[in-house]
Amino acid sequence: MAALEGIGRVGVMGARVPSVSSRNAIRALERAGFSVLPRRGKGSHVAMGRDGWGPILVLPRHDDVPRGTLRALIRQAGMSVEEFVALL
Repeated sequence: MAALEGIGRVGVMGARVPSVSSRNAIRALERAGFSVLPRRGKGSHVAMGRDGWGPILVLPRHDDVPRGTLRALIRQAGMSVEEFVALL
């Protein structure tokens, strides 16, 4: 346990994912080079992609995106949590 002292809230999984609204998550991903794909998102979800390459990310339109969902989206985007937080 002494090896884990001083880690704080970061823990084993890496940085803590913040609670973020879908609007703020979309803005951060747009800053990272993603854009909304207008014909892909339906209803309560938004599809985002990069021009001609990379994964298509599908974000739920909720007041707060669940942290596990957001962590998975960040991973699919090829970013770290720290990089994503810097774009908020």
